[in-house]
Amino acid sequence: MGFRVKSQNVRKDREGSAFLLNFAASNSHMLTGKDLILATKPYAKEIPWKSWYYTISTLMVLAALWTGIYFIPNLYGKLACSILLGCVIVRMFVIYHDNMHNAILPKSVLADILFWTFGVFILAPPSIWKRSHDYHHNHNSKLFTASIGSWPIVTKQKFKRLSRGQQISYLAIRHPLTILFGYIIVFFYGLSLQSLIASPKKHWDSLIAIVFHLGLSALVFIYLGWLAWVLMIGIPYLISCAIGSYLFYAQHNFPGVSFKGNIEWSYDNAALESSSYMVMNPFWKWMTANIGYHHIHHMNSRIPFYRLPEVMEKIPEMQAAKTTTLNPSDIIACFKLKVWDPEKNRMIGLSEI
Repeated sequence: MGFRVKSQNVRKDREGSAFLLNFAASNSHMLTGKDLILATKPYAKEIPWKSWYYTISTLMVLAALWTGIYFIPNLYGKLACSILLGCVIVRMFVIYHDNMHNAILPKSVLADILFWTFGVFILAPPSIWKRSHDYHHNHNSKLFTASIGSWPIVTKQKFKRLSRGQQISYLAIRHPLTILFGYIIVFFYGLSLQSLIASPKKHWDSLIAIVFHLGLSALVFIYLGWLAWVLMIGIPYLISCAIGSYLFYAQHNFPGVSFKGNIEWSYDNAALESSSYMVMNPFWKWMTANIGYHHIHHMNSRIPFYRLPEVMEKIPEMQAAKTTTLNPSDIIACFKLKVWDPEKNRMIGLSEI
C-alpha cells in the first residue's frame, strides 16, 4: 500500500515536471515579428459564400429597418427601427471596410458596385477612405508622423510648446463631443468635404457623396416631413457615425496603449501593443462585425471579419492582447487620455500635463 502511494506520488511529480517543461518549451517558442505575421496568413482567405451571405443579409436587414420606419404606424416602433438602423449601418460599414482591404470579394464587379455605393451613402467615399485607412495601418502608433486616417497624438513636451489656440484645437479634435457628432465633423466634413476641397480630381466621389446625401435629405424632408427625416436620416447617421468614430478612437487610445518613435516602431508591435481587443457581448460583436478583434485585424488586414475569432482561438500569441470594453467606466477612461508622456511611457490626462 505504501509502495503504491509512493509510486503514484512519483508519477505525479514526473507528470508535473513534464507539464512545466512543455509549458516552458511552448513559451520559449512564442511567435514574434515576421513569424507571427506569417502565422496569420492561412486565415487571410475568404470563404466566398460567407462573404456574400453576410453582405446581402446585412443589406436586407438595413432595407427592412428603413421600410419599417415608413410603414410601422406606432411612433415607438418607428423609433426602435431608427435606432437599430443606426447600429446595423455600423456592421455594414465594417463589412465595407473589409472589402476596401481586399479581405472579402476583391474580384467581384457586383461587390465593387455595392460597396462603392455604400461608401458614398455613408459619407466615407472609397477613394479617401482607402487612402487614409491604408496610411493608418502602415503608420499606426508612430509618434512622429502625420495623423492621416487616425486621431492626432502629441507628446507632453510638444503639447506644452503649442500655442494656446493649437492646444485648444488639438483637444477639440479628441473631445467626446467631436466623436458624438462624428456624423457632421468626422464623416461629412472630415472625410467628404475636406477631401473634396483638398483634391477634387482625386476625390471626385466625395462630391457625389455630398450631393447624394444632401439630395436624399431634401427629398425625405420635403415629401415625407421633418419627423421622417429625423427617423430615417438624422438618428441613424448620428448613431452609426458616433459609434464608428468612438470605435476607431478607443481601439488606439486606451489605458495601456503604447506609442513608438519611427525608428523603434515595428508593424507587429503596433498591432499587439497599440491596437486593442475590445471585449464585447454577442450583440455588439454582431453589430460591429467583430471589429473588436482589432489587434488581429492590424496584424493582418486581409483576414475576413468572420475569421477573426478563429485566429484568436488558434494563435495563443493573440490571446495576450491589451483590452478595453464598452462599459461606461472604460469609455470614460479612454476619453481622459490626451497626450503621450515618454517619461512615464503611457498616455496621460490633462491633470498630469
